[in-house]
Amino acid sequence: MSTSHAPPGSPEHDMSPISADGKAVDATSAPAAPALETLRPTAARRTRIPRWLRRTTGPLLLVAVWQLLSSTGVLSTDVLASPGRIARVAADLIDDGSLASAMGTSLRRVALGLLLGILIGGGLALLSGLFKVGEDLVDAPVQMLRTVPFVGLIPLFIIWFGIGETPKVAVITLGVTFPLYLNVYAAIRGVDAGLVEAGESLGLTRRGLVRHVVLPAALPGALTGLRYALGVAWLALVFAEQINADAGIGFLMVQARDFLRTDVIVVCLIVYAFLGLLADFLVRSLERLLLRWRPTFTGR
Repeated sequence: MSTSHAPPGSPEHDMSPISADGKAVDATSAPAAPALETLRPTAARRTRIPRWLRRTTGPLLLVAVWQLLSSTGVLSTDVLASPGRIARVAADLIDDGSLASAMGTSLRRVALGLLLGILIGGGLALLSGLFKVGEDLVDAPVQMLRTVPFVGLIPLFIIWFGIGETPKVAVITLGVTFPLYLNVYAAIRGVDAGLVEAGESLGLTRRGLVRHVVLPAALPGALTGLRYALGVAWLALVFAEQINADAGIGFLMVQARDFLRTDVIVVCLIVYAFLGLLADFLVRSLERLLLRWRPTFTGR
């Protein structure tokens, strides 16, 4: 097998590019391809201000306005203490250990009430959401009880359990149970039926469907219910610690109310808010850990 080489100048040898008018174009003089420009998302080009700075701007402005009104006498100390005064009182409460002791007592009450509420509310939601018989037996009584304000049951709890720790934990447990039940039940019943049919076609048993299809699909709604239940738990704690409490953040507030100490009351309210924010942060971190498989919109 032989190959032939065309002599220079022959038509086969001259393979120069041809322009639109039929004339040969020198390849070395052809225009270069345009350089590619790297595109960035619009959200990335919008601002360079750190997000933590944007999130703290609002609270800092609020505190600045508050201090300005207190300094100019618009806000009287009898109505609301100034931020500087509140900071000094908080430092005093931290130094003598009373604030740390009160926080520890309140955290124990919330933790125990939240644990019992998760067990009761989550268990009832699983029973009612996974089984039709469970729904018939459980859902109607729960729906009736949840319309009763849990604060209104405090007198009954005092009669039943006395004035110790039990009625305080019972109030928190009751406040946590219903929002958790509603969200978990709705999350289970909101699972796409197509996913269940797909699992059945793959040969999953009922237990396998619950474990691999229903519970993972219902997890986002359950975690949302947990966040809501945490907020209700701190609200219930405020009422629970008014039941003849001798320790806790609510006890400090009752004492401050008797002596018209608005600075101590505000410190206690800030502690409540801080603990609630910390608990919500922990649940959101748990969401990011358990729901990494679910892509979501994070805002623009």
